[in-house]
Amino acid sequence: MADHIDPHLTDLLELDKQRLESSQLPIITVSGTFTEDLKRLSGLPFNETDHDVVYSRAHFSMALAIATEAWGHSIDPQMAWMVDPTNHVDSKDWLKIQLTETIGKTLARHSFLKKLKDIVDQFGRNKLPILKAIEPSLLHLTSDLTQPILSLHIAVGNIIAPTGRQVVQVVTDPHVRYDYLNYAQLPTMTFCVFDQKTKTEFLEKAALADKKVDPDRVIVTGPPIDRRIIAAGIAKRTWQPTHPLRLCITTGGLGTNKAEIEQLLTQLLPQLQHRASAYQLVVYAGTQSDIANMVKNLAEQHHVALGDLADTKAHLRLIYHPQIMDANEALITYGFPWADGFISKPSGDMAYDAVGSGAFLLTLQEWGDWELNVRAVFEQLEVSRPAQVSHILAQLQALTDTTHQDSWVASAMKKTQQLDSPFLEGAQRIISTVRNVKKLI
Repeated sequence: MADHIDPHLTDLLELDKQRLESSQLPIITVSGTFTEDLKRLSGLPFNETDHDVVYSRAHFSMALAIATEAWGHSIDPQMAWMVDPTNHVDSKDWLKIQLTETIGKTLARHSFLKKLKDIVDQFGRNKLPILKAIEPSLLHLTSDLTQPILSLHIAVGNIIAPTGRQVVQVVTDPHVRYDYLNYAQLPTMTFCVFDQKTKTEFLEKAALADKKVDPDRVIVTGPPIDRRIIAAGIAKRTWQPTHPLRLCITTGGLGTNKAEIEQLLTQLLPQLQHRASAYQLVVYAGTQSDIANMVKNLAEQHHVALGDLADTKAHLRLIYHPQIMDANEALITYGFPWADGFISKPSGDMAYDAVGSGAFLLTLQEWGDWELNVRAVFEQLEVSRPAQVSHILAQLQALTDTTHQDSWVASAMKKTQQLDSPFLEGAQRIISTVRNVKKLI
């Protein structure tokens, strides 16, 4: 194995492997690197300023949500351990990791390239260079595991399934990619899905692909949402017209919707110049320095001061960190408990978490069929509407109008408190599914 692993990261790889093997809940995802934070958690020297390579907040935050549910109030590797093989890619394959990120960022920032992205999704997703790059470390990490592996990315499941190990695969959206069906017929594969409609779609597509799948191995769990976000939703008060509307505008792991975010800020920032502004904003730039710099530049142009993150009365705040774990923790601390509403693409991470936090949702341009499905789910629940990006002020004025009745904003926030339990119990139900599979081994 030494030939395949960067010698500087060998100790970290072996620590991850040992913790997976001794943990009651081994969790594996593919979201990008969080190597420096992993070093910190392992007691090794680390650099707080190095930039992570990030593909997806969703596959990071969902895996973390399940780990957090298992941990309780403090990290306990014996209860659960979360691994991303991207942290352990051989130096000779590192260009493949960077190339995948570069392709993703380019597509995420240019709407006219969306058709190209759709072609990649339809024909080339299973051939992306990252898949071969992560395979050696992933197989090494799992080589001695004897208990079920919880997979939060289909690439993990499809690489491990042929080895004969038990895999519990989370289908992270209300949408079934055909990639999920590659090994679905194996008795060692169990699937956790968003809702009954997703289960029906899964079994239908399996039948059409001539895959015999036991319906009892496709379990409706709901999506994994961090317990801290759900707690914020329980404690959140519904917006009142006597208070500024608190909005969190977010990008995704690759910096998606940058142009739309710029449009929104160009309209909203002049409103923040007034002491008694009707709005307060937090912008989540994630790990994307170009979006963070855009926010800073626009704020300077419009003479709006950037407040300290801990200042809940500031008109404008920015969440940015070069490393995904720190950026995500800041969003959980300063975004979800605070915001009345989120403006975000309807992705599985931001949409689930926003609504789970008791906030309404205005959706930006979706980037695939799975996000169209996410958008439809929350619009049917009447907690989400498409953002009118070019006319956001007029839209917000209409949605907060209380002339004849409760505003749409207040009504939507109240509806988030009435969501069915599977939606808010996904992490618990996924853990229970793994435990039930373990009993059958």
